[in-house]
Amino acid sequence: MRVYVKGEDKQKEDPEKEIIRQAQEGSVEAFEELYRRYSKRVYHLCLRMVKNENQAEDLTQEAFLLVFRKIHTFEGKSAFSTWLHRVSVNTVLMSLRKKRLVEVPLENDGAYEQESAAPSQTLGGPDPWLTGLFDRENLVCALRELPEGYKRMLILHDALGYEHNEIAAIAGCSAGNSKSQLHKARARMRALLQESA
Repeated sequence: MRVYVKGEDKQKEDPEKEIIRQAQEGSVEAFEELYRRYSKRVYHLCLRMVKNENQAEDLTQEAFLLVFRKIHTFEGKSAFSTWLHRVSVNTVLMSLRKKRLVEVPLENDGAYEQESAAPSQTLGGPDPWLTGLFDRENLVCALRELPEGYKRMLILHDALGYEHNEIAAIAGCSAGNSKSQLHKARARMRALLQESA
């Protein structure tokens, strides 16, 4: 059994706070350390949102460029990982909005669809941007119905990209317990989604 010494957790957090402080003061080495610690997590978040490896890589770089420019605004009221997650999600959402705002002239001869990666749309036909909207809505509803413990495991692992050993440290349980809870959470989520289908 692990015995914690008083103040030990604070000592673990202090090095990251010091790295963040140095990055805020302009230390390139400190920022590189933050990039090493969090780039995989940001990449996987972007990949889950855009479903394209090249785009996810580009968006990861964009997110860290934004973090580099805005790190001085991080006040430490939340965990750095939470702030970084918010910046990353906003970067992806802004990118998706920019793609949607591309104008197509009414006299479109079809050349636009050939030049762009934008989904083609036939007037009066189904809107390709709405594809999956109902699936997402069902997913959100099912997530609301999950017990809090299951919801926490799903979000930490599948949405935020934490590994089981990290989840164990956050939740105060073993990595095996984390795996078991995640398995049960996914099974419950599948059952809820099948009910709503």
